[in-house]
Amino acid sequence: MNHILIRAVWLFVIAIGLAYPVIASEAAKRTPENWIFIGGDNPATHIDLLKHAYISGVQVIHSWKSLEPEKDRYDFSRIDRDLELLEPLGKKLFLQIQDRFFFPTHRNIPDYVLTDPIYDGGLVRQDDNAGEGKKQGSGWVTIQWNSKVRARYQKLLRALGERYDGKLFGINLPETAIEVRNNSENKGFDCDAYFAAQIENLGVAKQAFPKSHVVQYVNFWPCEWNNDRKYMERTFDFAKANGIGLGGPDIIPYRRGQMKNSYPFFNRYQDDLPLIAMAVQGPTLTYTNPKTGKKFTRAEFQDYAADYLGVDIIFWTVESSWLKEKP
Repeated sequence: MNHILIRAVWLFVIAIGLAYPVIASEAAKRTPENWIFIGGDNPATHIDLLKHAYISGVQVIHSWKSLEPEKDRYDFSRIDRDLELLEPLGKKLFLQIQDRFFFPTHRNIPDYVLTDPIYDGGLVRQDDNAGEGKKQGSGWVTIQWNSKVRARYQKLLRALGERYDGKLFGINLPETAIEVRNNSENKGFDCDAYFAAQIENLGVAKQAFPKSHVVQYVNFWPCEWNNDRKYMERTFDFAKANGIGLGGPDIIPYRRGQMKNSYPFFNRYQDDLPLIAMAVQGPTLTYTNPKTGKKFTRAEFQDYAADYLGVDIIFWTVESSWLKEKP
């Protein structure tokens, strides 16, 4: 009888020993929060989605011009409206402060920056690749390497922080990737100057929002491939040292371009950053999984984001098919 009891105890101990590593592993596995990305839409348009328990919040884009329609006159009424809508629902708000645009007709920075000669026109034309198999289009990027332009943009960030720090869950600055044409109209574009300007803006954003999360979208840096100028490494080191989150506009598993730029750094730094927030936007849905030959599924996006990139939040475009299904 004693032998039977001892054997039972040992079997129990072995079973517990085998179970604990599994439990610990599952506990350590990230489960990203699901948010919706609505561009410049009114969140009220997507109220049915926002009422679902599996949606934690909404990311909204605000152009510089919409927030500062005239010099030193700020209009934050849309932000106030959105906070008023979301608070009773228990949902959080993330703002993307947009200073670059992907259509020729979109020049959405304040008119005074476009017209006053001291700002050198404010914008420069850039090219954009909007997804797999998509033709490259042209848009505009703010010449942040111009110190006078940058000073005005930073004044906006400080005004936002003074009013909304701690009230917003977070803000993010848009993607680092730009492709400025190398001609006489590039308005003094220089890769080092652009990098320095973006890092300076990021530092100002964090100073303005010490309580709310600050995230820089980083995917590629112009003039760099495979960290050969150390822009990518310096970005992640700066974020780590200053308590800044990082993210990106596209979760595209296994894609070579991303694997030669930001993705390995997300993997390496995922436990050193306060927040990693990445998006599945409209163009992201156009990509094909090289392992299956089919478009990526929700599970493939989510598993790669959690397991390799260390993502805490996924901003899902409302075009995502799974959001259209009944829960």
